[in-house]
Amino acid sequence: MFEPAIIVHGGFGKFPSESNLKKPLMEGTKAAAREGHAILARGGSAIDAVEAAVTSMEDNPLFNCGYGCTLNLNGNAQMDAIVIDGQTLNSGAVCGALGCPNPVQVARLVMEKTNHCLLSGDGVQQFMRSHGIEVVPDSQLILPERFQEWEQYVKLREEFVNGCGDSQRIASGLPPGCDTVGAVAMDASGNIAAATSTGGRTGKLPGRVGDAPIVGAGSYADSNVGGVSTTGFGESAMKVCLARRIAELLEKGVPAQESAARVLRFMHEKVGGEAGVIVLAKDGNRCHVTRHFISPNMTWAAINDGRITWGIDQGQEESASLE
Repeated sequence: MFEPAIIVHGGFGKFPSESNLKKPLMEGTKAAAREGHAILARGGSAIDAVEAAVTSMEDNPLFNCGYGCTLNLNGNAQMDAIVIDGQTLNSGAVCGALGCPNPVQVARLVMEKTNHCLLSGDGVQQFMRSHGIEVVPDSQLILPERFQEWEQYVKLREEFVNGCGDSQRIASGLPPGCDTVGAVAMDASGNIAAATSTGGRTGKLPGRVGDAPIVGAGSYADSNVGGVSTTGFGESAMKVCLARRIAELLEKGVPAQESAARVLRFMHEKVGGEAGVIVLAKDGNRCHVTRHFISPNMTWAAINDGRITWGIDQGQEESASLE
């Protein structure tokens, strides 16, 4: 028997010190970890646990995934998600998904009901309908706050195109807050799974696909080694195969924290961009969980060895008995 564990992230970002978002985001991340761990505690699978944890965040409008996610340049809620089964290395993913409140659930169906790894665009909606999943209008997914953020972005972008703005103003106009969300878990059988879900960045080009649904970039899991989920600059993560590169170091026996730090430093120096990761590394019948991020903030929560641990600021780690 193995000691079950889960680690969850609610995305990286930069919050003003007085931000009133920190506490509810942290509580939402802890709630997601508890959702996943409750399944593990009942003897459930790692796949079920990461799906439940990510679904919890997709249903929470504070997070950039599912309901309340950011909008692309056309003003649509366009999402990506993935699940990976570390026992078989099977995966399922969706990208460019529209009208999809819970893309992580659809990604799992892709893994279990098809021989494909990734569905995109209109194919996602066709697949959803064929499995009795409602395709909902954007009006049911878009928050007024997200629409206002999109309007501000479009205005700044138009000023830049017309020669009376600059890229720094566009970047500063993006909302503070969280990015991609994800979870990694190990169940009592020693199986490891990972899941990641995102709405991407405000104002992304329609059809843009980030790292989240790409095996080895936004997520990776191998039950012999461990699992990874990432958040941050998707193009940078794809260029260096961020998640898989960390897993390769785990395979070589490099400790989880060192693996994460080394690869994030390599990415930042080689291609630029900021990111954060959560890592679960197998160690006999137990595991080590850790996180590392090169940004001011990343919400994370882990449940392991009967305790829940969490943080959002650099260097922050709070812990309590799991009750």
